[in-house]
Amino acid sequence: MPRLCLLLSFLSLLFSVSAFAEAPRTFAEAKKIAWKLYAGNPEFYCGCSFTGNKADLQSCGYVPRKNAQRAARIEWEHIVPAWVIGHQRQCWQKGGRSNCSKTDATYRVAEADLHNLVPSIGEVNGDRSNYSFAWLPQQPTQYGACPMVVDFKARKAMPRQKVRGMIARTYFYMADRYSLRLSKQDRQLFSAWSKTYPPEPWELARNQRVACVMGHGNGYVAKVDLSQCR
Repeated sequence: MPRLCLLLSFLSLLFSVSAFAEAPRTFAEAKKIAWKLYAGNPEFYCGCSFTGNKADLQSCGYVPRKNAQRAARIEWEHIVPAWVIGHQRQCWQKGGRSNCSKTDATYRVAEADLHNLVPSIGEVNGDRSNYSFAWLPQQPTQYGACPMVVDFKARKAMPRQKVRGMIARTYFYMADRYSLRLSKQDRQLFSAWSKTYPPEPWELARNQRVACVMGHGNGYVAKVDLSQCR
């Protein structure tokens, strides 16, 4: 009987490890996995529907600001920009993002972290760039009915209300996991957003799905049940 219990424990551990064997090692791998995780869900910043990498702009009333070709496709956006992740590391000072991807194992893991990746209309991804998030007084008119604001002069972006809480919780998660520094202003803003916009069912479900690939959830969202991944 003890041998049987030991065998069952071993098989259980082996199965658990295999459940997370697909955790991405690079950004390229992460993007391939992300398509499956987000299938059937809307694009992040504007709420547009998409099929494959094609955005349905009419579904959310999106009007291209400048680049219609890029607006028509879906790209993978780092909520915490790769620039922010890498700029605080030595590898970035010696060759930027490409050097970090080649030489810094911690950066590669952070760049590929699926908790930090969301599908975005390409034009919005490009416009947001590495700008920090903020509350802005401007009305969201740049992209038709899409409630996203980018202030190019101030280098700030204001996302729609539905995703502000998740953005805040992602920043806190990434800061803790990869020892990223957040300014006092950012911490105050994200604390307010996280409190004002608590996790909705879609965010909880996403956290669970991503945890089944990464092997851990974002604790700022909720606890996850890894047994559900089997």
